[in-house]
Amino acid sequence: MTSLIEVNDLHFSYGRLQVLKGINLTIPRGKVVGIMGTSGCGKSTLLRHFGGQLRPSRGSVKFMGQVVHQLDDGELYRMRLKMGMMFQVSGLFTDMSVYDNLAFPLREHTDLPEVIINDLVLMKLHAVGLRGANNLMPSELSGGMQRRVALARAIATDPLLVMYDEPFAGLDPISLNIIANLIRTLNDALGTTSIVVTYDLMSSLKVVDYLYFIHNGVVAAQGTVDEMLNSQDPSVHQFLHAEPDGPIAFQYLSNQYLEDMKIKG
Repeated sequence: MTSLIEVNDLHFSYGRLQVLKGINLTIPRGKVVGIMGTSGCGKSTLLRHFGGQLRPSRGSVKFMGQVVHQLDDGELYRMRLKMGMMFQVSGLFTDMSVYDNLAFPLREHTDLPEVIINDLVLMKLHAVGLRGANNLMPSELSGGMQRRVALARAIATDPLLVMYDEPFAGLDPISLNIIANLIRTLNDALGTTSIVVTYDLMSSLKVVDYLYFIHNGVVAAQGTVDEMLNSQDPSVHQFLHAEPDGPIAFQYLSNQYLEDMKIKG
């Protein structure tokens, strides 16, 4: 099976904070791949490398065989046309209607006539159950409906790759289940490749073909859903079973508690 993305020994730091410490992974074409880990482990940072927003301090990301950080502005622009993105907070244009939010990438990146754009927008909205909301403004939608519109916009141009950054965060159980099923259904129907970045275990297990678990800046474990659920790795077991004690610390690295709390004379 051919790979759409190859990540080799990827390192990246925000100033003195080292986030990625040698990530290695591959994203096969046509699959739904989950990237999991605790908040702050570098999942969203990894996505920004896929899209070329960040440059690695060492290592590389290849998209369709091209090293992303070596592309010039024109090449990077053309590469991004093959990608769709659903942001953590939906990222809808607040002063545009639902219809215009979806029409925007089609108007910007294609020469399609407006009559064709109209049909494509309504088709995408129908796929997420919101064709009747096309004239509403984002502020008139619930949080779950905004996520569905964001999902429809991410697939508006039928990209080769769709990236979902925390698509389940803050959703009620019904909306969450709808979004999870849509990701799976749309990936298979459109023949795209999907990356789901999340810390929501049960939702991601419903849709993914393969999982990567990031801990301490590296891929600590990987495998199919069943392989991960049966993993004996302590950090994977703690994360998947939501256990408070284990190698994944709750407290951010700091001085001893009593040392910080002592009264200074």
